Amino acid sequence: MGTPDFAVPTLTEIVSAGHDIVAVFKETASGAKNDRAERKKVMALAQARKIDAILVTELSRWGRSTQDLVQTLDDLHSWKVSVLAQTGLSFDLSTASGKLMRTIMAGLAEFERDLIRERVKSGLAAAKARGVVLGRQEGQRPSDKKAKKVLKLHEDGLSYRLIGRNVGLSKNTVMDIVRRRPG
Repeated sequence: MGTPDFAVPTLTEIVSAGHDIVAVFKETASGAKNDRAERKKVMALAQARKIDAILVTELSRWGRSTQDLVQTLDDLHSWKVSVLAQTGLSFDLSTASGKLMRTIMAGLAEFERDLIRERVKSGLAAAKARGVVLGRQEGQRPSDKKAKKVLKLHEDGLSYRLIGRNVGLSKNTVMDIVRRRPG
């Protein structure tokens, strides 16, 4: 098998092809979540018309659902802001074919997210069936380092809230440490 005749350009190559970088944002929140801080910053720049294009690595990361992605692309279009994907896709939403591509790509992005979600759930269920214990184990929680002090203060009769203030933990974390106490 030979190498493909095409290569996806890097973000730097795309930017050097006629665009100035205003800002770089790296979103770590799931594309399925509604509240994504970095996306909000980009949208604020677009709405204020401080940018004329947004470069995304993957369109599937830009919207949480087909409806959300279509609405977002429509908003950006109304602000005269283009969306460019690292793969070279761009959308001219003033044309019928651009609108069709937007809808198709948004549907595919949502489909891909749903498939990933299903695979993750399936993998977790299979691991659980094999006896794998999921989540942090005893001694791996960051709060476990403070457990001895929490338990000592609890034995001394301090309230959960006061213990939390003294050791820098929430009341609920203190309650959890006390509840997990052996014996």
